[in-house]
Amino acid sequence: MQQQRPNVSAVTDSTELRRWYWTKEELLGECRRLGLRVSGGKFQLLDRIAHFHETGETVFPGDKKPTITSKFDWHSATLTLDTVITDSYKNSQNVRRFFKMHVGEHFKFNIASMAWMKENTGKTLADAVEAIKSLEAEAKKPGFQSKIADHNQFNQYTRDFLAANPQMSLSDVRRFWALKRACRRTTADTGMTPRIYS
Repeated sequence: MQQQRPNVSAVTDSTELRRWYWTKEELLGECRRLGLRVSGGKFQLLDRIAHFHETGETVFPGDKKPTITSKFDWHSATLTLDTVITDSYKNSQNVRRFFKMHVGEHFKFNIASMAWMKENTGKTLADAVEAIKSLEAEAKKPGFQSKIADHNQFNQYTRDFLAANPQMSLSDVRRFWALKRACRRTTADTGMTPRIYS
């Protein structure tokens, strides 16, 4: 017999909590009820609640921001190809102007380019220009699909469902997604690998 989907506030075991699909709104409400931070994505909210149930602590270790050591001002400093990407990097209008000059007027920040900048402290803006050009070339290849963020579970489900069932529609996606959300997941399905936030 299928277990009825519980209210998130009724689940106080972290393992059991991860066996259900929750909306961001449900998790936000639970974080507010427990006095936890409400910023960030759905998985961050879930991890805060799970951590609270495991330890009773209202501060989640993943929320601690790393100490910024660089004083480089990405909003106003003169940028060159030799500029080193620092731990104080920000996607500013100043940076946008630089990339428009070196990548092309079409340049816009996107998930891929922002992730590259975040992950490549110590490299130069010349490296970034080449990386962004490579990312753009990859995006133009036939069959290219942009990466969907982990917390956008419905978007990923929609893409996978329609690829496997091209004869079906978005209304079918929503119907099956509602059924999937109502079901308790297996341990192997819960994505219980620890996440690191920066």
